[in-house]
Order: sequence, then structure tokens, then C-alpha cells
Amino acid sequence: MKISEVLSKQLLEKYEFHDYGHAMEILTSTYPQEWLDLLACLEGFELSTSDIITAGGNKSPIPKKFDAILFPRGWKEVRITADLLIKKGERGSRSGSQGFRPDRVEEITVEGFIDGHNIDFVKSKVAFDLEWNSKDQTFDRDLLAMRSYFDARIIEVGVIVTRSEELNGIFAQLGEDIKKKYGASTTWMGKLEPRLQARRNGGCPILAIGIRPKCIVDI
Repeated sequence: MKISEVLSKQLLEKYEFHDYGHAMEILTSTYPQEWLDLLACLEGFELSTSDIITAGGNKSPIPKKFDAILFPRGWKEVRITADLLIKKGERGSRSGSQGFRPDRVEEITVEGFIDGHNIDFVKSKVAFDLEWNSKDQTFDRDLLAMRSYFDARIIEVGVIVTRSEELNGIFAQLGEDIKKKYGASTTWMGKLEPRLQARRNGGCPILAIGIRPKCIVDI
């Protein structure tokens, strides 16, 4: 599926899109309502230079804009935890069974085998994370979470929105302090794509979206 055939010219000007594991096809064909929600979010999202300058991490105005669009549409922040049950037993070969002998099975529980994996927004089996300006290692956490949710059959596709490299020129125009604030070791597309190319997402299809300068309304 060609991205240019699915997305409007306006969206292609505002964002860059990178499809891993046929994520776009899964979203458009299997989860049309969630796809419409995401399109509405991307179409409605706008940045100002004030948003860029304002400090505050996840409490900055930028994540709140996504909250305001997606939460009323039924998306929820989700955290999962799970224990691993291991069955170790003697095979029932004497009786011709391919399973365990019921009287020779030992059960071992590994508590917290999956724990602390948070995703910003989940609806149906679609996951969505926003990484505007965190340490770039946050991508490892996000991809592990989506991989874990995918392996547990909680989701079937993930979406990650971050900054395009094209915003670096805007940051430089806003001053040296802003340029340093959005440095190379923070979350932007140049840090996400190598992780996706290395398959840190496991088998989970991912649509990576980069916010471009066209999203800024006052420059």
C-alpha cells in the first residue's frame, strides 16, 4: 500500500510517515474507526512557537492537545502486568500421550514477568504513543511495551508520533537554549527509525509519524 494513495496532501505536508510491518494496511482495513480517530487527531493538531518554548515534559501543552482529541473518542491510557505460569512435567510416553503425566507436573510462577508497560492511548487493538521531547531511550520502553501487548494479543498494531528532523531548523531560529532543549539525544525520528529497522518492535506492526514544520501555525 502506497502512503500517498491513502493520505491527503495536507497531511503529507504536515507529517512524515514510515510504515513497518504493513501497519497502514492493518489500520485502514481492519480498524477503520480507530484510523478515522487518528486522522482527526493529526488533522486537528497544531503547534505554536509558545508550545515549543514552554517547559514541562509530559505536562507541556503538546501532549494535552492529543489528550483533548483522543480521550473523548474512547481512547484510554493502559498499563498491563502479567505473571508467567511454567509447567514442567514428565511426558506421558508410556501411555502414548503427547502431553504430561498429570501426577508428574510441577507448576512454577514467575511473578511480574510483564510489568509496568504503559501506553498513552489504546482503543480496540490499536496502540498510540506520543514522544515529543523525552530521552531517546524512551523509544526502547515504548517499543518493548507495544511488543509485549502484541505478543499478549492485546493489540495488533501500534502508532508512534514524534518530531521530524525538519523541526531542528525551527528550534535553531528560536534560540540556542531551545536548540539545546531539543537535542540529538531526545526523541525524534532519527532515533526511532534505527530501532524499528533493528526490529525492536518484534512482530508488532508500527506506523511512525514525524511532526513537520507545517504543523506550526505562527511561523
